Amino acid sequence: MKVAIIFGSKSDTEKMKGAAQCLRSFDIPFEALVLSAHRVPEELERTIRRLEKEGTEVIIAGAGMAAHLPGVIASQTTLPVIGVPIAATLDGMDALLSIVQMPKSIPVATVGINNSYNAAMLAVEMLALKYDSVKEKLLNFRIEMKRKFIQDNEDGVEL
Repeated sequence: MKVAIIFGSKSDTEKMKGAAQCLRSFDIPFEALVLSAHRVPEELERTIRRLEKEGTEVIIAGAGMAAHLPGVIASQTTLPVIGVPIAATLDGMDALLSIVQMPKSIPVATVGINNSYNAAMLAVEMLALKYDSVKEKLLNFRIEMKRKFIQDNEDGVEL
């Protein structure tokens, strides 16, 4: 079991840390890489082949502006790809629309702008279909999330 987190520029590191935080909380191994679909396409292709051979099961791909990275990755593998639109220009709407509008038969699951944490949660849900240990952690996470939410109201909400 392994997830890859790939993003197109080192400057996106902070925005992609949420994915790593989430995966760590579920004890899911991951590898983070900075690869550009435009600047190092050959290295991206080699890396995708290596990740497939090593048993990676989901790829999270963050990209801003033209945001081609998630789609290019999806075009080169049958592994599920989850796109994270990163705000660089136009408040990230350009990246969101680029990632979500993939051509028929090459889908990329897409989360909200800068929401790498949710991308990792989606990866956790995918892995929970296959791994009982992940499913159990996910169920416990949801139970605890609900408990905390209810507790916040019982403690009172101050405005």
